[in-house]
Amino acid sequence: MIIKRHYLLIAFFTLFLFTGFVFTDSALAADPDIKMIEVIGTSKISPATVQSKIKSRIGTTYYKNVLQDDIRKLYSLGYFDDIRVDAVSFEGGIKLIITVTEKPIIASLDFQGNKEIEKKDLLEKITIATGAFANYSLISDNIKMLVAFYHSEGYYLVNIIPVLRTINDHSVALTLQISEGPKVTIKSISLKGNSALTEKQIKKVMKTKKRWLLSFFTGSGIYQKSQVWQDIELIRELYHNNGYLRVAIAEPEITLSEDRENMHLTITISEGEQYNFGKFTLAGNTLFTENEIFSQLTISSGETFNRKTLKDDIENIVELYMENGYAMADIEPQLKMTADSKDADIHFNFSEGGIFKIARINIKGNTKTRDKVIRREVRLDEGDTYNKKLIKRSEQRINNLNFFEKIDIVPTPGQEELTMDMDITVEEKMTGMLSFGGGYSSVDKFSVMGEITQANLFGKGLFLKVRADLSARRANYNISIREPWFMDKPVSATFSLYNEEVEFPEYDKRATGGAVGFGKDFSEYTGGSITYRLESAEITSVADAASLIIKDQRGHKITSSITPMVWKDTRNNFLDPNKGERHTFTFTLAGLGGDNYFTKTIADSVWYFPTPLNTTFSIRGRVGYAYGFNGERLPLYERFYVGGISTIRGLGFGEGGPRNENGDKIGGHWQTLLNTEISFPLVEEIKLKGVVFIDVGGAFDKNEDVTASDFRRTAGFGFRWHSPFGPLRLEWGFNLDPKFDEGDNKIEFSVGGLL
Repeated sequence: MIIKRHYLLIAFFTLFLFTGFVFTDSALAADPDIKMIEVIGTSKISPATVQSKIKSRIGTTYYKNVLQDDIRKLYSLGYFDDIRVDAVSFEGGIKLIITVTEKPIIASLDFQGNKEIEKKDLLEKITIATGAFANYSLISDNIKMLVAFYHSEGYYLVNIIPVLRTINDHSVALTLQISEGPKVTIKSISLKGNSALTEKQIKKVMKTKKRWLLSFFTGSGIYQKSQVWQDIELIRELYHNNGYLRVAIAEPEITLSEDRENMHLTITISEGEQYNFGKFTLAGNTLFTENEIFSQLTISSGETFNRKTLKDDIENIVELYMENGYAMADIEPQLKMTADSKDADIHFNFSEGGIFKIARINIKGNTKTRDKVIRREVRLDEGDTYNKKLIKRSEQRINNLNFFEKIDIVPTPGQEELTMDMDITVEEKMTGMLSFGGGYSSVDKFSVMGEITQANLFGKGLFLKVRADLSARRANYNISIREPWFMDKPVSATFSLYNEEVEFPEYDKRATGGAVGFGKDFSEYTGGSITYRLESAEITSVADAASLIIKDQRGHKITSSITPMVWKDTRNNFLDPNKGERHTFTFTLAGLGGDNYFTKTIADSVWYFPTPLNTTFSIRGRVGYAYGFNGERLPLYERFYVGGISTIRGLGFGEGGPRNENGDKIGGHWQTLLNTEISFPLVEEIKLKGVVFIDVGGAFDKNEDVTASDFRRTAGFGFRWHSPFGPLRLEWGFNLDPKFDEGDNKIEFSVGGLL
């Protein structure tokens, strides 16, 4: 009877366990809801932070696979050494109990063995700090950063080992043991296997260079692994641009000298066969025909394969699509190389997409400049068809305002289908300046200057300048203001007042005047203006020995003139162009009242061409003609005076023009100037450039017979700097054929204005 009772109890207990197990399992199988989440073991990280990092939430359905993903996510945070999750029945659902063991905190961080690099410099290169979790992955990443930094300083053999010392259960001390080794420089770079391309061609594209005399200044001769691998890609690209599509480049072989201070790099190349362009086929193009697309290609069948040219042609075709609204157009080229014929057939797969509209134009980063000042330079309006060409032009026009250090226009998908937003982000720069200075020039001798300028007055784009120049022979005061959108219309207005006193060798001139002008764009790249000027001028202190032409102009005269001007300007940057052209034509008519009657015509053209090695070639030509009418002579101060930094460099003021019987420089009735120069970067970070130039030209009297030998010729070099005080020019010109009273060279400078 007792035995039967025992069997009955055992059977009942077994049934209870079984039914309990079945209940729990069936509850889980029924996808129960999570009723509660409890986090245990956190001290530095709050339970709420842990819960925010997982997808399992109170009120959501419990899934094992989601929970497994949550555990992996928590481990990836790098905060925990151990994570355990228990799911127990709770109030008709599930309670998750997340038990974590946090990693210890780094209580102190130190370096040992660093003799050549100071601790503060090492700390600047890492992201780990005291108070951070002792995450081994984070420590390893920071060691890689330090190793890369040591490599950039020439310590190729550096070795860094992390040492963790336990302070207590929750904190450790981290010490980075550094073995710097000797400083290693690249002694030589050798190439093997190249026959189609010369060593000079290959090394020219490489950024890694061997150590040489000026490495102290250039920083060359240091091995950097990342740079060497970039060089391998540059070499590969060079071969692809010369038709060698199957080129193989081995990992560089590094050999150290016995003293381990010199490194020898050897790069082995397997060139393979040279390929030509084969057949061109298209698929997926509906907007443009084959003939229209092929007309955009500069490559042709039979030519040596050039990957860069192919890439440029594809970009041109894509831009053609983007100029017609197809913002997501894409072309994927597929290459099929035929071993027998050594031809590479190109199949273009087109993905045209749809026509996009501009949804919103968002302007960010402008704290001073008003939105409308930026918006009026944008060549697209909301609702217009997307056009990449006009987006580029908008960026150019905003940049030409010269209000911003940086401009970034990024098209982003709009909220509606087939729409794009334009996000215009600007970084403003200082546009107002108070400056004082002094100096010495070949024209004015010693001088002092004070100027207040504000190129973006009140954030409205107004330009204001107040300037005073004082020198041994000149006193000049000027105030001017320019409104680019007068009364919020696309018409510019300029107002100016000035007072000037100048002492010339044979006479003095005093003048007071003012001008008002209005301008308007005719099209995207052309425009015009008209200016009215009223000036009261007086010629005094005429020397007894002065020529008749000077004596005839003694006294007080009023000039009332009007000057229309037309222009065309396609320069890609007003301050520092390297492409485009600018042409202006002005005609001044004086005699609308007043005492002076003359006309003055000037045509000015300049072209900019990008040339190799990031250089720019420019050529500028100017011609001008002026004459008096109605029985009046052309005023002395309206004649053409050639010589100086703005005309013919290397000549003094007026030395490139006619003289009277006393040898005085009296200017000419007409002038012809030709300036050619090549500019090149010196220090790109501060926008410092060098320039070499050749100038030819002169000014002449209206009845003077002129031959080629009468034109003055100079050559020289100089520097251009976009300084914080404005564009600065310093140029040294050499007079190639000096006259009896002329110097053979002149150094001149100017600050302000466009370069």
